[in-house]
Amino acid sequence: MDRRRFLSASAYSVAAAALPLSYVREIAGRTAAARTGRTVGMAEVAAVRDMVRVFSEMDERHGGQHGRTALIQYLRDDVAPLCRGRFHTEEARRLMLSAASRGVHLAGWKAYDVGQQGLAQRYYLQSYALAVESGVTGHDAFVMRTMAMQGLKLHRPEHCQGLAETGLNLAKGKVDTQTEALFRVVHAHTLAKAGHRKAAVAEADQARALLAADRGDEVPFWALAWGPPTASVHSRTAKVFETLGDHRAAAEQYARAAASRPGDTYARIVALDLVAGAEMQLKRGSIEEACATWGRAMDHMDGVRSVRTRKAVTTMRAELARFRARGVRCAGELDRRAVDFLAGV
Repeated sequence: MDRRRFLSASAYSVAAAALPLSYVREIAGRTAAARTGRTVGMAEVAAVRDMVRVFSEMDERHGGQHGRTALIQYLRDDVAPLCRGRFHTEEARRLMLSAASRGVHLAGWKAYDVGQQGLAQRYYLQSYALAVESGVTGHDAFVMRTMAMQGLKLHRPEHCQGLAETGLNLAKGKVDTQTEALFRVVHAHTLAKAGHRKAAVAEADQARALLAADRGDEVPFWALAWGPPTASVHSRTAKVFETLGDHRAAAEQYARAAASRPGDTYARIVALDLVAGAEMQLKRGSIEEACATWGRAMDHMDGVRSVRTRKAVTTMRAELARFRARGVRCAGELDRRAVDFLAGV
């Protein structure tokens, strides 16, 4: 956490993405809690979870650029000493390391949101190491899932299927159905990227079937990184269909994802799902429908400081250019709104 200048200059590494596949025990060993100092119990675990939850909600409402320094300082000055403390019970130790992993995962997500992919990857590796050390079932696999998602987004699929498949195998049958659905739908996306169409669709269908079979079991704290699992499954299913060229199904799934999250709490991700849905509508030739969806997306962007939302609006303007040139009214109106938005960011 103290080597921020070095980490900020880090580039995304394909080789580093493979590390979790061989279980980086040497990294995990560095996070082992020393049995000296403060005695830590469940009250401290609850406090860290509450604080990470606050930072996570702030991130979703206002974007990755908001509160980054405060989060890093909190992890360094408060959470790290707790992880080095003595624990009342082994369970408290495990859950504290898991909570710390979730906090570092959020730091990685913030770096991702502002376009610092190498830094994000390093945070994810440290989050993974903490999750391994915690021994909490499924948590290390969840970080592998995140790393697979990052590789897919960066069009570096070399280890994505291995990460997603290994993570799924570690968690399958050992976590609740909603959490297992999260693993399966990312595995489906990697299959789609690899050209395995039938397998990808079948896995995505299985993920949605798991959601339908949910018996109300509690979803782990670390699995709620992006809010309700239902929304995450729909959003990732949309990406499966988008990869396979089924723009109609993709648009439907993006719409379901946006509708499955409270817009006031998850402003950024709702906006980005709507943007992706609008792009699918445009590819189907529905310019008016796409403009309406883009407009709804921008409704959620006020107050969000995110490189991804800014990039989405810039891309939207480029997509609309040919329609503005033809005098399509909704395209012109939306472009003027986009210009004002970009000027104010």
